[in-house]
Amino acid sequence: MKPFSPRPLLTLVAALVMLLFCLVPFGYMVLTSFARQPDYLRKQEGLALTLEHYHDILSAESLHFLDYLRNSLVISGVSAACAVAIAALAAYVLTRLRIPGKGTILFGVLAASLFPQVSLVSYLFKVMNALGWINTYPALILPYIAWVLPLSLWILVSYFAQIPLDLDRAARVDGCSRPQILLRVILPVAAPGIFSTFLLAFIFSFNEFLFALVLTTDYQARTIPVGIALFQGLHGEIPWGRIMAASVFTTLPVVALTLLFQRRIVQGLTRGAVKG
Repeated sequence: MKPFSPRPLLTLVAALVMLLFCLVPFGYMVLTSFARQPDYLRKQEGLALTLEHYHDILSAESLHFLDYLRNSLVISGVSAACAVAIAALAAYVLTRLRIPGKGTILFGVLAASLFPQVSLVSYLFKVMNALGWINTYPALILPYIAWVLPLSLWILVSYFAQIPLDLDRAARVDGCSRPQILLRVILPVAAPGIFSTFLLAFIFSFNEFLFALVLTTDYQARTIPVGIALFQGLHGEIPWGRIMAASVFTTLPVVALTLLFQRRIVQGLTRGAVKG
């Protein structure tokens, strides 16, 4: 008879506690988005549910919710695509070519990414203001590319490093140049890693708040996190119902993407050590 081990039970209990810790705030957000009177400090009988808050954020032109959502999708998509493209080229160079100081370059990129956003945003505002880019897409796209580039580079270096060099040698024998090897051999093989990296870069850009708050002024370029944070009702009250409805509407696509591609995302974050 095997002795009883409490480890599986403790693991299950810990997993349930973590699950509740993550899901209870989300459930509260969903419940508030459907509540007719979302102010729970007010005494009320029962919980009346309504779709009014969702109707308001989608139809009220003064809220500009759809404008914020469009801005976020465009800015995040372009930023993620550019960052992944640059990171793919850099990862190819670092893993396939003989250059000195590869580790120093990677750790230098990592060190540059450790600077907090708040220490850079004032200088970034001065630069964008001098260029006349305040409240435009480029004012956010360029900082976002630089912000997600270190993460993208590290993930793609780990993917490219695991692709055998024999594929490069075989392609060179067939007469392929370096760019042809990258386009016809390396990128197709590393497509799952590139897709995973794009998703992570997109989510990071989509959720960014500080740069979007400082570098935008209205709905023409403001992204959804800032737009929701600045929702305001009549006489300055906070419209919790609309805020929670907008948050649910915005969160669901990101949650769906994460659940659908969670295996690739986790694989991208936990890929083995860099070779070379």
